[in-house]
Amino acid sequence: MKSFTYERATSPVTAAQAVATNPNAKFIAGGTNLLDLMKLEIEMPSHLVDVGRLGLDRIEGTEDGGLRIGTLVSNTALSAHPRVREDYAVLTRAIQAGASGQLRNKATTGGNMLQRTRCVYFYDTNMPCNKRKPGSGCAAIGGVSRQLGVIGTSDKCIATYPGDMAVAMRVLDATVETVKADGTTRAIPAADFHRLWGDTPEIETALEPGEIITHVRLPAPLGGKHFYAKVRDRRSYAFALISVAAVIQPDGTGRVAFGGMAPKPWRLAEADAQLPNGATAVIRTAFADARPTEDNAFKIPLAERTLAGVLADAKA
Repeated sequence: MKSFTYERATSPVTAAQAVATNPNAKFIAGGTNLLDLMKLEIEMPSHLVDVGRLGLDRIEGTEDGGLRIGTLVSNTALSAHPRVREDYAVLTRAIQAGASGQLRNKATTGGNMLQRTRCVYFYDTNMPCNKRKPGSGCAAIGGVSRQLGVIGTSDKCIATYPGDMAVAMRVLDATVETVKADGTTRAIPAADFHRLWGDTPEIETALEPGEIITHVRLPAPLGGKHFYAKVRDRRSYAFALISVAAVIQPDGTGRVAFGGMAPKPWRLAEADAQLPNGATAVIRTAFADARPTEDNAFKIPLAERTLAGVLADAKA
């Protein structure tokens, strides 16, 4: 690990200013992703801005009946919150499907939204990676791509977003609230927060330099039955080959988002509309533009079978 300097931020704005004025600075909260990347010298910040004591660790009700979640709320606290368990059960299930108890105790809501891909070529500094070093090439294209993306990828990168929580946030239509270095705020819909790779896979979110997440807001509860189904190579402590987050209403309508398939949690309104017609219709619509590799073409029928199981459970 390279040496670095450190400061403890006193407010979201001063934290944003510290990072915005130093291109080699990074925010740190739980550190469950960043510290691993620093140890491998994938991330080499010269300065860390600790945002762990900004008081953004509360879950509060909103006037419209939703919830406002502080960026520093731990994954454990969020998944165990009574309102989340009762009204947003897909979120509880997604969080508990991820990582381990120890990591969930430390990982934060904002940090979880920002975690970086687990592509093996991104983690291997001996291999070319446009995400790690723009313009160097993508070793995953033509390489081992079993874990990687089937849709929303590009000729520059086929990595996937690895998380579980954000898939549930997408199906719930969450909003990410931020503060910039000049003190202005933004509310970014979850649908727009993660970017498709295009020609700049090193730019992963809609955040501007120095912009910091302060809260994630959930709208009023959807009702219905909530599901999170995750298929992985081992039963725990593994990232998804594919995952399905769904909220299904008694009449068969609902919402569905997929993880492990794309650079971002994958959800299309047109696919939601096909839920009453069954899993095949949903998958045909959601992945009409898929470009799987020979290694990962199995993900599309796997997603169909997983969704079919969810829909069967919803009818039970």
